Amino acid sequence: MKFITFTKKDGTVRAGWINSSNMAVDMHEASNGTLPDNMLAFIENHAAFMEYIQENKGLIETGNGSYPLTEITLNAPLPNPKSVRDFYAFEQHVKTARGNRGLEMIPEWYEIPVFYFTNHLAIKGPEDEIRRPQACEWLDYELEIACVIGKEGRNIKVEDAEQHIFGFFIMNDWSARDLQRHEMKVGLGPAKGKDFATSFGPYLVTKDELDSIKAEKGYDLQMTARVNGRELSSGNVKDLYYSFGEMIERASSGTTLYPGEVIGSGTVGTGCILELGTDVHRWLEPGDEVELEIEGLGVLKNKIIED
Repeated sequence: MKFITFTKKDGTVRAGWINSSNMAVDMHEASNGTLPDNMLAFIENHAAFMEYIQENKGLIETGNGSYPLTEITLNAPLPNPKSVRDFYAFEQHVKTARGNRGLEMIPEWYEIPVFYFTNHLAIKGPEDEIRRPQACEWLDYELEIACVIGKEGRNIKVEDAEQHIFGFFIMNDWSARDLQRHEMKVGLGPAKGKDFATSFGPYLVTKDELDSIKAEKGYDLQMTARVNGRELSSGNVKDLYYSFGEMIERASSGTTLYPGEVIGSGTVGTGCILELGTDVHRWLEPGDEVELEIEGLGVLKNKIIED
């Protein structure tokens, strides 16, 4: 299923899914209040709610509570995640980005999957405008895939990790590279270079939709990024060096993961301007439109504006 969060014409925000007629279904309205009105509440108790949906299969294609996509506005599918951890899991990206700065590969990168926490209160959805921070002149996009945790767990093993995943969506880890470059010299990690916006969307696709295309440590899903219609980035989810299972094992080591937390993959190879180089494309500027596309997960589009 493709789950969504959307705003109706009257301003009401609801959660639901896209049915086979390409209509947005308000799950709360369609179920007469049995299903929740927001995605986080659904994920927190999704096992029981999915059972209810299966027992009432007419809900999926219902006309009750259904709206043409032209009459609603898609928001981030999970606009209020409990946390966002972003990993560094594509080898090509790490190698190339470091090489562009004259740096060797870090041996420790091959020993443990690493991540940082980003601002889970600065989530943007499809078509949302992204404000370039006032002090930023080197604005960048990052083409990523992310999973949403659906089951609580602590010290989760790789082989058990899949049962803790609810689904996947496209993630754009917007980066102010000049701010990031300055603060990283201190050695504590990125913060102001990252905390202004992270985009999710347009759908949250349940993991069962991808089972048939598992490949290597990921899935055989083409990943593409375009700026103002020009393709700049091209990769594949199957190129992951660390699987989502390995990321989840690391993230849950000594701590508890909860439903509604997000795990980002990090940037795919060629997936940002920092890696491509400004000779390929300048840094993003107000007026630019960025489209990230992952096969089966849709297109996530955002326009840059001044802060």
